[in-house]
Amino acid sequence: MDISLLLSNILNPPVLFFFLGMMAVFLKSDLEIPQPLPKLFSLYLLLAIGFKGGYEIEESGINPEIILTLLAAIFMASAIPIYTFFILKQKLDSFNAAAIAATYGSISAVTFITASSFLEHQPTPIPFGGYMVAALALMESPAIIIGIILVRIFAKDPKNGDFSWSEVLKEAFLNGSVFLLVGSLLIGILTGERGWKMLEPFTQGIFYGFLTFFLLDMGLVAAKRIKDLKKTGSFLIGFAILIPVLNAVIGILIAKLIGISQGNALLFAVLCASASYIAVPAAMRMTVPQANPSLYVSMALAITFPFNIIVGIPLYLQIIKLLGV
Repeated sequence: MDISLLLSNILNPPVLFFFLGMMAVFLKSDLEIPQPLPKLFSLYLLLAIGFKGGYEIEESGINPEIILTLLAAIFMASAIPIYTFFILKQKLDSFNAAAIAATYGSISAVTFITASSFLEHQPTPIPFGGYMVAALALMESPAIIIGIILVRIFAKDPKNGDFSWSEVLKEAFLNGSVFLLVGSLLIGILTGERGWKMLEPFTQGIFYGFLTFFLLDMGLVAAKRIKDLKKTGSFLIGFAILIPVLNAVIGILIAKLIGISQGNALLFAVLCASASYIAVPAAMRMTVPQANPSLYVSMALAITFPFNIIVGIPLYLQIIKLLGV
């Protein structure tokens, strides 16, 4: 792998603040982010990326590349939970296997944003389409539904009949993150350039400041979760590193097949490689209470998330260049 790519990603201020948060925990500093603020940072980031994506879709219009990319996004968000479920079933019961598979079938918006920043801060910035935000939004929910279906088919538990499909679908499509992201995307499309100019100082000017604070908090949370990894064992630790790489490579091959640009291919690979630590855990806690949250949350947050932002993003770009995408 090109070491300069790795260094340029690590020496990105938001990523360095992620490490600062982890160091604060390891060195037992009393640094804390007041609890209402991380929620605000998260809402701001979703609003900003959704709005920008909507504006850029309005600017570029719908074309075959966009349609193929969005179909590929839905396909991967549905396929990843299925094949990862059968890998996990070798070592885990159906409840935990389905919850972890759903977690890895969905996406991490913060990893996506970090990858966008990585592309913009290359020595020669690599362009990408704002419509990739629509792909992000489409990949949030299918994994939740697939995870529930897998539990219904493979898990033998009398409590399986207690949950409500309407509640599951409501959580998949109307949870706060998905609702705000899709709503902001639509507002960006409806208001176009006039709306973009009106909100640009808010959605663009202070974007990286909010991202930095959010990653500082994520560093604090990830470091606190590391102790939970003792419960996962070597199989799940290996899974949390190797499956993102496998998913990214499949995503890159699909990107090459449908002929999307290098920047869009990286963002698509990152979406395939990332794991949800907000929307899916919230849904799994409600619908699959038999699964252990300390497994799927700690794997996604304490292993896969830092792996992707430190090693994964530059590694995936290197693979994209090697394959000539």
